[in-house]
Amino acid sequence: MRSQDIRGFSLIEMVIVVLVILMVTAIAVVTMQPSLQAAHVANGYNITMAAIREARDYAVAQRQEYSVTFSNTAIPNTITITQVGNGNVLATYQLPTDVAFMTLSGFPTSPAGVPDGFGAGATAIDFDQAIASPVKTMIYFLPDGTGQDANGNINNGVIYVARSNQIYSSRAITFWGATGRIRGWRLYSNGGTNYWRQT
Repeated sequence: MRSQDIRGFSLIEMVIVVLVILMVTAIAVVTMQPSLQAAHVANGYNITMAAIREARDYAVAQRQEYSVTFSNTAIPNTITITQVGNGNVLATYQLPTDVAFMTLSGFPTSPAGVPDGFGAGATAIDFDQAIASPVKTMIYFLPDGTGQDANGNINNGVIYVARSNQIYSSRAITFWGATGRIRGWRLYSNGGTNYWRQT
């Protein structure tokens, strides 16, 4: 009878292959982590921008007043759109759990450095500019597309969307009350100086 050599993988060879695959996977995960985190901030920014636009569009299209309330008191942070006349909540949106309405050390704070010159770069949700009000976290959209603060004044505001350990993926959104104009911003660095650029 002829003996036949049967050759396969030894246990040691299989262990080595599995270890190589695990190492490559670990390197890929570590390399992609900053990109994934920046994508979460971009997602939170897009959700916020879309919610503001949605509320304004509803106010204009339906000729009714709508409010947008931003909350950073719990995780995840939320955005709520409400029809003011009857109190019906139209929609509630959530930011990714690792993203919040916040300001970070390193944000520009001078009047010329903050987005559109609104606020001082220290308040995460700031929709009452130069008016004393206990409620800075709401925008009221009128049927003509303009926006008011909680005191009924046409007013401007800014909101910051960031991740606590990733300053250069931070975003900001400014709102012009007299026109209903909404603008987006991103933080950059130039020679160690941080500045906001409109996106």
